Amino acid sequence: MTETHDVSALFAADGPLAKKLKGYRPRTQQTELANTIAQTIADQGTLVAEAGTGTGKTFAYLVPVLVHGGKVLISTGTKTLQDQLFARDLPAVRTALALPVTAALLKGRSNYLCHYHLERTVHDGRLASRFEVAQLRKIEVFAKQTRSGDKAELADVPENAEVWNKVTSTRDNCLGSECPSYRECFVMQARKAAAEADVVVVNHALFLADLALKDEGITDLLPAADTVVFDEAHQLPAAATRFLGESVSSHQLLDFARDATVAGLSHARESADWPMMASAVEQATRELRLSCAAIEKMPGQRSTFDALPSIDAFNAALKEVIDAVHKLGQCLMAVGVRHPDLDMAGKRGPELIALLGRWREGQVPAAPVDDRQVKLSDGPASAWEEPAVDEAAKAAEARKGDGWVRWIETNNNHIRLHTAPLSVAEAFSQYRPGGQAWILTSATLSVHGDFSHFIRQLGLRNVTTGLWESPFDYASQGRLFVPHGIPAPQDPKYTEGFVEALIPVLAASKGSALVLCTTLRAVDKVAEMLDKEFRARGWDWPLFKQGDRSRRELLDRFRVSKHAVLVGSASFWEGIDVPGDALTLVAIDKLPFAPPDDPVLDARIKACKERGGNAFFEYQLPEAAIALKQGAGRLIRTESDWGVLMVGDRRLVEKPYGKRLWRGLPPFTRTRSLDDVVAFFDERALAKGAVAGAVKNAADAADAAEDAAAVG
Repeated sequence: MTETHDVSALFAADGPLAKKLKGYRPRTQQTELANTIAQTIADQGTLVAEAGTGTGKTFAYLVPVLVHGGKVLISTGTKTLQDQLFARDLPAVRTALALPVTAALLKGRSNYLCHYHLERTVHDGRLASRFEVAQLRKIEVFAKQTRSGDKAELADVPENAEVWNKVTSTRDNCLGSECPSYRECFVMQARKAAAEADVVVVNHALFLADLALKDEGITDLLPAADTVVFDEAHQLPAAATRFLGESVSSHQLLDFARDATVAGLSHARESADWPMMASAVEQATRELRLSCAAIEKMPGQRSTFDALPSIDAFNAALKEVIDAVHKLGQCLMAVGVRHPDLDMAGKRGPELIALLGRWREGQVPAAPVDDRQVKLSDGPASAWEEPAVDEAAKAAEARKGDGWVRWIETNNNHIRLHTAPLSVAEAFSQYRPGGQAWILTSATLSVHGDFSHFIRQLGLRNVTTGLWESPFDYASQGRLFVPHGIPAPQDPKYTEGFVEALIPVLAASKGSALVLCTTLRAVDKVAEMLDKEFRARGWDWPLFKQGDRSRRELLDRFRVSKHAVLVGSASFWEGIDVPGDALTLVAIDKLPFAPPDDPVLDARIKACKERGGNAFFEYQLPEAAIALKQGAGRLIRTESDWGVLMVGDRRLVEKPYGKRLWRGLPPFTRTRSLDDVVAFFDERALAKGAVAGAVKNAADAADAAEDAAAVG
């Protein structure tokens, strides 16, 4: 073992954290975790650490990494935590320890305003509505005031507003060093600051997308880092599957056609019939979409390639798309020297063909260019890179082998073709340079103390694991309630039974509830039924439903509304922090097993069975256990929180595997009695009333004494 820095004193009651941070209290679990992290850093090892809610894991890793020094890369699961870490937690620890540490925040390029595309959009004037025009004016003002260009700083324009797509860059349309605003580029400034900083805060999406694309940014930072911390590490396997795979959509094809037309007509009008060739791409894309129309009637509106209802029609349509993209791209490359917009659009052609080629059953042909469509006056046709087409054919053959799954999704008259690895273990683990410490931490990494599922998914080797329980008194603070009498989850009347069992619990809690569903369809149905029940009982309580507003707006309203009930699905199972009486009931409709129509899950199950494994216990059950623990974690966020976790799915207590699931939950007092639940809420209400009365009496006594003193 390498000698490690002593961090225990820093967490002591008389240490710098206690002296400088308001409300800080020493926690044994936090100090133990920090010491283990410090040792891992010194040993350049790998630590997988589960730290229960309230442990203080953020400070537990920030203190040792800052004290040890060197280059540190911290990756978070969400941009929300990324911003909180950079703006609040990191400065607080740095100030308390009086360390001269520099820090930088780095996000994906779509988060930064682009001077070039802002100027083009302002002059173009083609916006969808007056509302977008007003948003663009705010962005123009913001561009002159901001130092970072981070769109999260402009609260007046939501981050998901459509106008941002017009004033930010993508990997496809960034001009790079050819851009006239390259020196002022916010993306390049952020990357430069990250390269020079001691601590760089990123998110998993950027980390993985950057590695997968071999783009600039994280790829350059990772080898230089002495320590890498993955917070909310439980999200890494799913994120890695998403970003280490590939996808191409009809949106991308139509955008390519549109941008090619604009660039061609603006800078090489006489060189080709740009509208005609773009129209060919658009028409071929529509035909490809039509060839997949039957998928709309399939579960989840998606299908694996092998299960396509009309493979021959799909292959024929795909060939037409590739030919049309090839012709248009070849023309763009031939005149690319005239203007960066032409060159940039032209380079997208081979990239699109490479992605589409993953879906070809044979070689991708090199379509000839019609001489009537283009005058090659600015450059040779060889500017089009034929090897990209060959690579597409090779990649298509590789994707047909074991280890990959292909599927198609349809929605809103668009399609997306996906290719993903069945396992990310080898790909993820190979990114780690030697001589580097890795810390992977979350509140949910194990299944009842067993970390093997998580470790196996990421291909981690020579791992040290540790589990630090929450300091909260869950047995007295909460109840785990599984009601009697609800139909089995597969019963068509299950949702009605769930809501029927939920109503008396809501009556006892007087709202203040988060209802977590496993599907969006269930969200709509549960919310509709609750609305009907509320009106029948005269409950004038706010009822919020996922999809009605943005996630952030829903949560903000939920926090400040009395007796509110929020019904949500996947995105509400984690990352939600609502302490206090605003949330005293979390109700989960079903155990969160992944849907059977998930193409990646289906392929992984088949692969597991083929090698003689048990997919349910090796994959499905561990995934459900981690997701269930995440949902349960929404209830108790502080030492003074309290409430009931209701799980409507009786399999939790009636199936043999259910024990593995509830044993992984916080150690709430368990009950199946509604009377126990009602009594618990009544006791808490009485206790709260008693405290409020005591406070009022004390205040009245103080006022009386003050009045008497004034009279005297």
